[in-house]
Amino acid sequence: MRIAGFVVRRLLQLIPVLLGVVVLTFLLVRVLPGDPIRTILGPNATEADAAAARARYGLDQPLWRQFLDYLGGLVTGDFGTSIQSGAAVGTEMAQRIGPTLELVVLALAVALVVAVTLGIWSARRADRLGDHSVRVLALVGNSMPEFWLGLVLILVGYSVLGWFPAPSGRVDPDTNLAPITHADLLDAMLTVNGPAFTSALAHLALPVATLAIVIVAPLLRSVRASALEVLHSEAYTAARAHGLRGRTLRRGYLTRATLVRLPSLAALVFGTAIGSTVLVEYVYSWQGFGQWALRGLLYRDYPVVQASVLVIALCYVIVFLIADVVHAILDPRVKI
Repeated sequence: MRIAGFVVRRLLQLIPVLLGVVVLTFLLVRVLPGDPIRTILGPNATEADAAAARARYGLDQPLWRQFLDYLGGLVTGDFGTSIQSGAAVGTEMAQRIGPTLELVVLALAVALVVAVTLGIWSARRADRLGDHSVRVLALVGNSMPEFWLGLVLILVGYSVLGWFPAPSGRVDPDTNLAPITHADLLDAMLTVNGPAFTSALAHLALPVATLAIVIVAPLLRSVRASALEVLHSEAYTAARAHGLRGRTLRRGYLTRATLVRLPSLAALVFGTAIGSTVLVEYVYSWQGFGQWALRGLLYRDYPVVQASVLVIALCYVIVFLIADVVHAILDPRVKI
């Protein structure tokens, strides 16, 4: 009940935060240099064509009127119409956000498992060869750009070894996958489509590996530092002195205490991963949310940029809410 009340309070606090994001994004995108109408129509368009296009998208109205129309649309779930494609932004976003969230969630899950396993293992062997090897690997992973790592994995995994499919999509077209959430692996599970599940998993392997390798480094360093602190703590020393050994000592004292700091850092890394997907999606032709948002920014597509920033902000606050709840569950000392 205490956690439920905390969640309700935090959700109510989202309203002014998201309203501030809406206002700032609306104003900032219009400060950016460039005219979206001229960008779409091209340099040969006449003034009459440009005026007609501005009227069609409501850009000929005063700024306050444009904001009220946009805010009224948000209340009803209408994110506006894309200037570039002429399609509803909500429809385009629904088709793009599923693949990106699937990619980021799977990559973060893999990174968390690797970071916790190697971080605790490394801390228990501090200043030995295994510990130094893990720290060097984390440093190398943190130093590699996403696009370069993606190209290397494509070269090795697809071109040389032939273990993975070509980076040309998210699932083979001949699997006849029926889109529900547009997250292909999840849709294959929901529709019980075995060939589509296998194909989606194969297409996900390299992008997930690319993103996981990039984001595992900060998680690994944090887990190792937390584990070392626990190993040198009085509570852990007392537990060992009282005869606790093996699995009880590792799970009850070391692992649980080490994981206390991880939720907040995982939430930060999730936000970093959302930004990193832009390059990963371009390398693997993923056609996801990041690629769509970047294209909207390049074309000064106001509704697309506004919707993408709002969704990213919403993801941030929800992920940090989940992190706070998990932190409170792991550490009874935390009061929420």
